[in-house]
Amino acid sequence: MEVREAALVALGELLRASGYAFTTVTPETHRRVNARPEAKVAHSVRDVFGWSRPFGPGVLEPRMVELLEASGALVDCGDGTHRSRVRFSSLGPGLYVHSAWPTSDRDAVFFGPDTYRFCALLQRVPGSFQRAVDLGCGSGAGGLSVAARSTEVVLADLNPEALVFSRVNARLNGAQGVQVVHSDLLRDVSGRFDLIMANPPYLADADGRTYRDGGGTHGTELSVRIVREAVERLEPGGTLVLYTGAPVVEGEDLLRSALEPVWRGAPFMEVRYEELDPDVFGEELEKPPYAGVERIALVALMALRG
Repeated sequence: MEVREAALVALGELLRASGYAFTTVTPETHRRVNARPEAKVAHSVRDVFGWSRPFGPGVLEPRMVELLEASGALVDCGDGTHRSRVRFSSLGPGLYVHSAWPTSDRDAVFFGPDTYRFCALLQRVPGSFQRAVDLGCGSGAGGLSVAARSTEVVLADLNPEALVFSRVNARLNGAQGVQVVHSDLLRDVSGRFDLIMANPPYLADADGRTYRDGGGTHGTELSVRIVREAVERLEPGGTLVLYTGAPVVEGEDLLRSALEPVWRGAPFMEVRYEELDPDVFGEELEKPPYAGVERIALVALMALRG
């Protein structure tokens, strides 16, 4: 394990031993909380590694600062304070490292409410798995949430930064049988799977951020591609789980309209498509790509191959 990754693992272990816990919120909630006068600088470890606030001397114990520096995640703000380039989030018994707020870099690795909902959705899939793959894995949280009931888990992402965090999180959470692969979806991943899961980006992002931009007019292109490409890589009896967003125009779910011909032409013996949340990311509706869109819904597709 390279120095950067080893330092992040050690930092996560130190945080866990200290009793650290943090539930990561949406970017808008994060912005609003950090805009409060008392939130300008960090006063605690949670402020540093959860709320991504600048910190002065004495807030972190020296070993944490050393590990931040060793991992390349210590930023000098130039005014006597520093910031961390990484955050740590709690999910069940696990602790996961990912990019600090705000996630404005093109290669930022996001973790937030969608991550919690995605992992909760995966717990609804019964049984155990020989081979599972998490496409566009980001922090790796989805795949790692089923690692205890999988013989092998592949965490695949096109973003090298996501692969770093996935390797760290696998080690930090004691996951066995995990393989981390640089791949555009399934392109460089070999073999077939009895669980294919994905929580892809599903917005139209003008900045082209990897974790956010799903491609196409409304950000649905990647979700459709995942379903198309997953069909032939599923073992008989295997399950596809897609958690994503759907633009709704004049009452029509545009993602469902695009996916229905795909799943009807596929050898699925059971398909469930459900709306999990009727209205998220309402602020996006003010942007040009969403002119005419009345809401963005969170949806789940669960399909069982015959």
